[in-house]
Amino acid sequence: MISIPDFYKGKNVLITGATGFMGKVLLEKLLRSCPGVKAVYVLVRHKAGQEPKDRVTEMLSCKLFDRLREEQPDCAKKVIAISSELTQPELDLSKQDQETLTETIEIVFHCAATVRFNESLRDAMQLNVIATQQMLHLAQRIKKLEVFIHVSTAYANCNRKHIEEIVYPPPVDPKKLIESLEWMDDSLVNDITPKLIGDRPNTYTYTKALAEYIVQQEGSKLNIAIVRPSIVGASWKEPFPGWIDNFNGPSGLFIAAGKGILRTMRASNNAVADLIPVDVVVNTTLAAAWYSGVNRPKNIIVYNCTTGGTNPFHWGEVEYHVISTFKRNPLEQAFRRPNVNLTSNHLLYQYWIAVSHKAPALLYDIYLRITGRSPRMMKTITRLHKAMMLLEYFSSNSWVWNNENTNMLMSQLSIEDKKVLTLPTALLF
Repeated sequence: MISIPDFYKGKNVLITGATGFMGKVLLEKLLRSCPGVKAVYVLVRHKAGQEPKDRVTEMLSCKLFDRLREEQPDCAKKVIAISSELTQPELDLSKQDQETLTETIEIVFHCAATVRFNESLRDAMQLNVIATQQMLHLAQRIKKLEVFIHVSTAYANCNRKHIEEIVYPPPVDPKKLIESLEWMDDSLVNDITPKLIGDRPNTYTYTKALAEYIVQQEGSKLNIAIVRPSIVGASWKEPFPGWIDNFNGPSGLFIAAGKGILRTMRASNNAVADLIPVDVVVNTTLAAAWYSGVNRPKNIIVYNCTTGGTNPFHWGEVEYHVISTFKRNPLEQAFRRPNVNLTSNHLLYQYWIAVSHKAPALLYDIYLRITGRSPRMMKTITRLHKAMMLLEYFSSNSWVWNNENTNMLMSQLSIEDKKVLTLPTALLF
């Protein structure tokens, strides 16, 4: 088949969520590894008084893009910022921008979503489901569309222990729920949320499942693939090892452990920690678009982009490697020596929280007050505990994901394409 760089050569690409964690890496990798790409349009909203174009210019100047700027000094000319608000009707696109996109775009990567686990159901529906629905409506009008990639999550169906590479029936009809939310007030929505999400842990996983069904139903005439990454972490290799742009998720906990702030965490030592580097997810996503674009499959292909089935890594091992790494390479200005204890026992967990987190934080804040400085450690501990509570479900349970489609995709790559994407065989890294 045509190589991946050749597939993207001369193409106009549209990316949503390009200012997010994964979106930035996708944009950088696409421009650097497929230099023949014609243009990349990114939907960006106004934020904090900044125009979309200014936000993109600022983003392209960050360290993530250093290698790209060195190899392709004029790369910024290919990135075209389009003012858009995904929560507004017709994505808040001007008529001129709508015409530009429908006339020129050939490949769409829909990465935008809210990844906040504690988002209200109304906001999560707006950002994860309704915005996806509107993106599909736009895609249906694009005259030269070759492929539409929807980025979901491996945990969209976390109420199941064995997850196939298929779109499962939704817990409710998304369209009916969207209609109901129009007349419900916020208090009623909040009251019914626990009953609606059922055995899913949060509104994020719930709405991502609904979004997949919307993609299947309303994108039936489009060439679509769905990529489902598990817990996305720092980069493995590209553009350099260890890149992150925020401390959300596991990366924040690892840093807190390295600083000596995090000393205990509720998790099962034997549960699989399905962590996957962001560059592996991005490379899989680019490959998925290439495969569907070239082969034009009759049905949606779903890719479970996970590691647990091929290279299982347990939370007990995470604990060991995190602590040993930071002991060999201590962080500057650490609160105390790194040492983390994982436990699945609720009472023991509460004991260690009191003894190793709250008590030292309180004493440190008293010391800061005495020395005339502002107390801050209890606030840090409180934020840490909130983050830990949101991750407890995922660090205490294990899932089995089918990876047949993902393994098939890897087998279709030529030796040269594997070098371009730096994708390990069967996602072993």
